[in-house]
Amino acid sequence: MGTPPDLVCVGAIAGAFGVRGEVRLKSFTADPEAIEDYAPLTTEDGAQSFEVEITRPINSGYAARLSGVPTKEAADALKGTRLYAPRDRLPALPDDEFYHADLIGLEVYDTGGVRFGRVKAVHDHGAGDLLEIVTVGFGEIFLPFTREAVPTVDLTAHRLIADPPPGLLGGDGTEVGDE
Repeated sequence: MGTPPDLVCVGAIAGAFGVRGEVRLKSFTADPEAIEDYAPLTTEDGAQSFEVEITRPINSGYAARLSGVPTKEAADALKGTRLYAPRDRLPALPDDEFYHADLIGLEVYDTGGVRFGRVKAVHDHGAGDLLEIVTVGFGEIFLPFTREAVPTVDLTAHRLIADPPPGLLGGDGTEVGDE
């Protein structure tokens, strides 16, 4: 079961911070501190809901208090939990920007119209976003999410057009459809 389309993942709990119920919070929002503005945040299934108060920045995120999390044990139990906000609470994006949740699951076609995969995930390791694509016949690849490598994203048609760098598919310079 996937995430409901009206929810966007805005953060994750990385475990407890200290002994008084604070959590280590990773924010996935453009302005990391804005995550508390989108509260209450919920778990993917909506079973739990949390108000968020950032208490201070820490290495790789923030220390935060979540409503209903009074102890270190309760905070530790939430480790790995992703936090979601309703899409209508998030700011509108310019035409050339996308929420990661909108890209996951898109069908991927090459510039010649041949389908070669589906977006599995979006990763950001600091040097720009990478699309993890499960391909037809080439396993999983990572494609830079740049205008050169992905000239077209069509959310209405649920697909994107990719122009992978030479050699990315097949490793020998061949592309999809080459014999």
